[in-house]
Amino acid sequence: MALEEDAPSVGALLREWRERRNLTQREVASRSAVSARHLSFVETGRARPSREMVLHLAERFDVPLRERNRLLLAAGYAPVFGERSLDDREMAPVREALERFLAAHEPYPALVVDRGWNVVARNRGVRYVTGGVAAELLAPPVNALRIALHPDGLAPRIRNLAAWGGYLLARLRRDIEVTRDPDLESLYEELVAYPELSTVLGNAEEPDLNEIMLMHELSLDDAELSLFCTFTTFGTARDLTLAELTIAAFYPADAQTAEVLAAAVGDPEPG
Repeated sequence: MALEEDAPSVGALLREWRERRNLTQREVASRSAVSARHLSFVETGRARPSREMVLHLAERFDVPLRERNRLLLAAGYAPVFGERSLDDREMAPVREALERFLAAHEPYPALVVDRGWNVVARNRGVRYVTGGVAAELLAPPVNALRIALHPDGLAPRIRNLAAWGGYLLARLRRDIEVTRDPDLESLYEELVAYPELSTVLGNAEEPDLNEIMLMHELSLDDAELSLFCTFTTFGTARDLTLAELTIAAFYPADAQTAEVLAAAVGDPEPG
């Protein structure tokens, strides 16, 4: 595959990733199988890195798989990480595993989103929580962040909108820093422009992305729901589609919430 003439060189891309991780060439050399001098030559284009070195440095810089393919292409090598649709036959075991998890998690909400926060799959718990969301927000492609933060979505019913919205936006900012995806940048600009959200975020504290217990408090059908949320990714995946999926699972933080969800959703669907 021919590279565009104005495309960044592999050296420039590697330097950008190193600087993003706040690493000096000397620090990289002390922890990697490459000297600071050779790394300097690679970054300035005086030396062409081997395929193995590109992947080694990408691992050291914690570069996402999609961007590792871009590094390989910039260096003149073929990509090594494939990308298959979840609808492909080879991905059937993945689809089945996700469906089993979502069903087993009921009556509590859980959903799967892709790299753009678009909903890939959801269970009945999510359908219950989003029952009053505007129909246009639930029309494909369904975006989880729009549902959560749009004035016609869940935002008016979220009691801790500043904390919850601030956390989601911080995660989105981190995704943008990692991927440089212009679609995510556009989504971020759209979300921060929502009037109610921009108002409550004005005096909010900076969220901690390492927070263990992320609370989500909702007023729903005359019931007060208190949930905590976990996000899970496929850290060892070597397929782009799988590596970019995230499972968001919600758990009741008190007995009342558990009872409300059990009554509204019922028993888990049979596997």
